[in-house]
Amino acid sequence: MAIKTSRIVPERSGRLVFDRLRGGRGGPLNSINICRFWLNGRCLKNPCRFAHCETPDVPTNHVQDRPQNSHYYRSSRNVLVSNSWQRASQDVEERVVPKSVPRKSSDSENISKKLRKNAPENDLNLEDVVEENSDVPKKTPERVCEFWVQGNCVNGDQCHYLHSRFRGDQFTMLAELQGHIKAVNGIALPQGSNKLYSGSSDGTVRLWDCHTGQCANVINLGGEVGSVCSEGPWVFVGLPNVVKVWNTESGAQYSLNGPVGQVNALESVNDLLFAGVEDGVILAWKGSCETDLKFQLAATLKGHTCGVTSLVVGGKRLYSGSMDHTIRVWDQENLRCIMTLNGHDDVVKSLLCWDQYLLSCSLDCTLKVWAATKEDSLEVIYTHSEEHGVLALSGMTDSDGKPIVYCSCGDNSVHIYELPSFTDRDRLYAQHDVDTLQIGPGGLFFTGDRTGLLTVWKLLAEPQVAPSPDSQLRHAQD
Repeated sequence: MAIKTSRIVPERSGRLVFDRLRGGRGGPLNSINICRFWLNGRCLKNPCRFAHCETPDVPTNHVQDRPQNSHYYRSSRNVLVSNSWQRASQDVEERVVPKSVPRKSSDSENISKKLRKNAPENDLNLEDVVEENSDVPKKTPERVCEFWVQGNCVNGDQCHYLHSRFRGDQFTMLAELQGHIKAVNGIALPQGSNKLYSGSSDGTVRLWDCHTGQCANVINLGGEVGSVCSEGPWVFVGLPNVVKVWNTESGAQYSLNGPVGQVNALESVNDLLFAGVEDGVILAWKGSCETDLKFQLAATLKGHTCGVTSLVVGGKRLYSGSMDHTIRVWDQENLRCIMTLNGHDDVVKSLLCWDQYLLSCSLDCTLKVWAATKEDSLEVIYTHSEEHGVLALSGMTDSDGKPIVYCSCGDNSVHIYELPSFTDRDRLYAQHDVDTLQIGPGGLFFTGDRTGLLTVWKLLAEPQVAPSPDSQLRHAQD
């Protein structure tokens, strides 16, 4: 039997060129195949690997109609009751729309001469020249490149993600302290000590040398560390059903029994220690931060129906945030609840006192500012919204004497705002959500994320205030 063979004859080159100009056989015109320099009358390449013509049967206004993947910024109109809290901006979305594309003149010879005359002397390759009036917006990456963190990103400057741990020029990262294998839930720097204390869900407290950044000691407590705080030379660590106490100068150690469940929040001021427990109870011990006297249980504060998540003392009041979505205000002298604040729709994660204001944040993606009224109560005078839940708050004063607040959000970042305007200053990025923020002396501050990483940051200019943590943010109304 005779076997017939056949071969496929390739299409003519003209058809291939036509298909290239149309962006594929039978497909619509793809604008990226047309030379954008030729469209602006500036291409000097001959031959050019991009198309210098348009097909007559395809509309050419697609360049203008093509949607642009540009960032837009939304601002809200919020005017505060207080004169010092004002923020007014229109609720608009600024979208970038490409301008009309100029057509190429029929007299290509005159255009070529004109372009050669105005071209840079040392570089006639205009594809490598950045257009000053480009209509394409420059993207601002808001997430750290995972490949860059691992040291193997091959995209370089063309990468769509950030190749830095922070955005801005007022902060710098000094060190990353690795050792914890679970979330960091507390950071403390005791007065007169050269050791930084950090507690984690892995059941350990680590002591870090402030000079070398090395881990000097690991204390295995056998239970999840829910919170850490310090007052003078004393360090307090919240554990399930107990609070551990150390004196860094004398070496004295105590165990404060009484809590039922995990201790999630600790606050110490003067001779009182407050502990917020997961059963909704706040325990208060009375002692002395200057001697080795034992702490005595002074009161049990009941009112919250769910676990206590945050505590802060301002003036003569104690403020407590809870998983029951409320904030309770307690008189520090008689330890009685004097009011309950309802304003959040989810767990209240953190509290902060600044001047005569109380700041609160929640998983409902809001940060609220509370101020005193004529009736001696508190009301919300401003609500700042975020795209993700707000996890922690802390504050300090910069070198110009301006108060700034650190706002940890559920997108692995810490937003830095200037008060009282909430002007966006800078942004820090972490490997995971940051649950712990702590201010240190000399412009230092610390962040602890859920991977167990403890990061040390520093303001490029030292603050003009005293180096005590949150010194400008601990004053509340009397």
